[in-house]
Amino acid sequence: MSITVLTWNLFHGRAQPPAGRDLYPEYEAAIAGWDWDVALLQEVPPWWPARLAEASRASMRMVLTSRNELLPLRRAIADHLPDLIKSGGGGSNAILVRGDAIEEHRAVRLRRLPERRSMHAVRLASGLWAANIHASKQPRPRPLRDIARAGNALHAWEHHAPLVFGGDFNIRDPEVPGLDHISWHWVDHVFARGLTRKGRGEVLDPRPLSDHRPILVELVASAGP
Repeated sequence: MSITVLTWNLFHGRAQPPAGRDLYPEYEAAIAGWDWDVALLQEVPPWWPARLAEASRASMRMVLTSRNELLPLRRAIADHLPDLIKSGGGGSNAILVRGDAIEEHRAVRLRRLPERRSMHAVRLASGLWAANIHASKQPRPRPLRDIARAGNALHAWEHHAPLVFGGDFNIRDPEVPGLDHISWHWVDHVFARGLTRKGRGEVLDPRPLSDHRPILVELVASAGP
């Protein structure tokens, strides 16, 4: 088994420094143009995942996160004034998959306050589970609790199948019992079980898009039982 995983926080479709306009075409070109099998995306405007999946020739599953009440109104503002409404445009996490069928999709709510946070995962026809998280911001006990709840849910779901778990953990030094820390940059991380990193992995540079750098890493099946 070999799989290339991308994880990226899309900063609600904004740029750093602010661009003052809708940046969907640039995000689409970047994501569709990179070579990955599974993309784990956070802080995605909720009307983007289906379009990104179609442009990338991928299947997609998503979960809504926070600030999605009156979404048509939020979208109308975000499409024209994204740097004014910022995260108020609504949010989602999305998993995109190329070249393998999604057999199952599960999600767990990590918290309701101060913002709704969820972890979700897909089981592929190959047997691999791919999970995506955007943990709460500091103070530190919040992301630690979110990561622990996500880890417990994954262990209950995947029954020792190969697993990749990535996203924005909002701390630099997360730990997930039973999983290996494969790759990271700042607060973005990739963990795995039953898979090891091939090569060094890569931190991509899509600037000025987002305030996070995407991580791209190739994983292969571990030796042994």
